[in-house]
Amino acid sequence: MRILVTGGAGFIGSNFVRRVLADSYPGLEGAEVVVLDALTYSGNLENLAPVSDSARYSFVHGDIRDRALLDELFPGIDAVVHFAAESHVDRSVDDASIFVETNVLGTQQLLDAGLRSGLARFVHVSTDEVYGTIADGSWREDHLLEPNSPYSASKAGSDLLVRSYHRTHGMNVSITRCSNNYGPYHFPEKVIPLFVTNLIDGEHVPLYGSGENIRDWLHVDDHTRAIALVLVGGRPGEIYNIGGGTELSNVELTNLLLDATGTDWSFVDHVEDRKGHDLRYSVDCSKISRELGYEPLVPFEQGLGDVVSWYRNNRAWWEPLKARAALGR
Repeated sequence: MRILVTGGAGFIGSNFVRRVLADSYPGLEGAEVVVLDALTYSGNLENLAPVSDSARYSFVHGDIRDRALLDELFPGIDAVVHFAAESHVDRSVDDASIFVETNVLGTQQLLDAGLRSGLARFVHVSTDEVYGTIADGSWREDHLLEPNSPYSASKAGSDLLVRSYHRTHGMNVSITRCSNNYGPYHFPEKVIPLFVTNLIDGEHVPLYGSGENIRDWLHVDDHTRAIALVLVGGRPGEIYNIGGGTELSNVELTNLLLDATGTDWSFVDHVEDRKGHDLRYSVDCSKISRELGYEPLVPFEQGLGDVVSWYRNNRAWWEPLKARAALGR
């Protein structure tokens, strides 16, 4: 099998690539991987350094909106796993345009290239944020889409496009919607790597509003394993929620990060809440568990401890990113 991985130099995409090339996923052993990445601020070839010498790996620097490039790449590709996206909510609040261009128009270009080439399989990686916010219970895959940020609206738009190509053209697509990811190689503007890197350097961290917002935390290893299950065994046209089973308020998460870094609440600055900040996310994962046998395997306390250790031991990876991007501000 030859797999095109869009956004494969990013946090989640690179984890998938490394695991595929390590033959970690049943049904994908021996697969060749072509990574397509524009290397914008959060894409980083260092994320792929552990597999850069693999004979089964190749990298293409390019944009998913480039039709001519896609038509060069797609012949000979058996499957696309589509991670490439603009994903930071705060950035979408400041300027939504690149989110629409990349997440919606870029996905459309990939789908059309797949149609032209007769692509056999397309897996679209999305987010639980397309559902909006939920006070009680958990979303199933058939829940109404009610996105509340420009980012999540752009992802909802791309989800609907992917679904339409199955209904209209019969394309073999599946959509995954994950909860909040954490793990190594996570770009240090998201909450866990931002808080960890700031705290181990003795710097303050910003906590939005009251900190009562609740998220379900999913280790990136569990997420990409679930994506592999969907790629190999997911039904055409279906949507699969992927969660980690650990719901925490931002206050609870902050307490854990303070404990893990040996700091205290004097390092926390309460800041004005984000516009349209969703209160709670929670996905029902019974479908992917029932159909494909998925269960999260990484206990959160173990995973979080490993992440803190990873950032302590890999300053050479994250320090240049923070200096260059100034956390995207």
